[in-house]
Amino acid sequence: MPRFSTLADWLAWQETLHPRKIDLGLERVMRVAERMQLLAPGHCVITVAGTNGKGSSVAMLESILSSGGYRVGCYSSPHLLRYNERIRIAGDEIDDAALCAAFESVDRARGDDTSLSYFEFGTLAALSLFSQAQLDIAILEVGMGGRLDAVNILDADAALVTSIDIDHSAWLGEDREAIGREKAGIFRPGQPAVCSDPEPPASVFKHARAVSARWYAAGHSFDWSTSEHGWNWRSHDRRFQDLPLPALPGSHQLQNAAGVLMVLDVLAERFPLQRRDIERGLQAVALAGRCQLLPGTIETLLDVAHNPGSAEKLAHLLRDRGVRGRTRMVLGMLSDKDAAAFTAVLSPVVDDWYLATLPGERGLTAEQLQQLLRGSSEHGMLRLFEDVETACRQAHADAVDGDRVVVSGSFVTVAEALLWSKR
Repeated sequence: MPRFSTLADWLAWQETLHPRKIDLGLERVMRVAERMQLLAPGHCVITVAGTNGKGSSVAMLESILSSGGYRVGCYSSPHLLRYNERIRIAGDEIDDAALCAAFESVDRARGDDTSLSYFEFGTLAALSLFSQAQLDIAILEVGMGGRLDAVNILDADAALVTSIDIDHSAWLGEDREAIGREKAGIFRPGQPAVCSDPEPPASVFKHARAVSARWYAAGHSFDWSTSEHGWNWRSHDRRFQDLPLPALPGSHQLQNAAGVLMVLDVLAERFPLQRRDIERGLQAVALAGRCQLLPGTIETLLDVAHNPGSAEKLAHLLRDRGVRGRTRMVLGMLSDKDAAAFTAVLSPVVDDWYLATLPGERGLTAEQLQQLLRGSSEHGMLRLFEDVETACRQAHADAVDGDRVVVSGSFVTVAEALLWSKR
């Protein structure tokens, strides 16, 4: 068995361990979790699935519960700059030494008879770290789908499904109904099942009913509205008036925040919170790469949107944040995304496109993006670049006072832009 001294070596080895990078199914990961005695955690588990809004919802849950004094573990993916971002305990990213020790524990437990994917290996490491951390609550973000995702080996005390859109169709299905069934796989009998999508596929409710989960739907069990001094939220039993807006930009974040408050409401007997905890948590929440504004004389906005649904939310934000000048979009996308539909949604709010080639076998070239853009959208100036850094540098060189630069299309694109901004 390997004994690596650095986190980089462990991660590089995990990439080669399993024959398929994505291999949905619970049998292998469940077998190792049983050996590690991870299947009956001594803390509450909140599992979050969905196409868009997962990361924001996880961040708000973590921020509010932490503001209430609870010890929270958080597992999310993917990361932007460091793998350590995926695992947080009491607000702190896990350090390299603890991660290496956890990976070694997983490797010992899997033995020679069980191969694990990169995500499965990381999930078991996170659950192992949480089992030792004396947590009150662990928040687990589904990597893909829900039913067959590695985090679903644990029974959630409360489950949240956010907005559902077409994504990962090769694994989850070609329409929202099929994808909704996969997302709803995190629901458990007798436990709260919250859905913050105001128009979810019927398959989500049907599955909740089939497993006898306690169903809480946006627009029925809870609702929200804007107010003069913030926003309002109500459920059948509770109301909040004039809450502060979430610190995450975009009006769509109210939908995510509303679902988060419903989850906290159904857990209120075990984990009571005061209004001030909710206010502090909403105001303190931060999440890199989600409508993130960089400092500088030219407004620069980074967003990991990569499917048509998230493109619509980004387009809405850009309309709300109108600028005097031109909107210059640095775009890099992966080949398994619907780039044509994505750019068609954003085309009305983008003046000039800076198309970047992404690295790796899944990355689209700038030339491939150009063909997709020409086939689906009207466009102004359109330029091609060998990488994201060069595209960002040129977009900022072209920008004048009153313009803005937007970087989007993939976690990879935003990560490379963040690295460039720190140089």
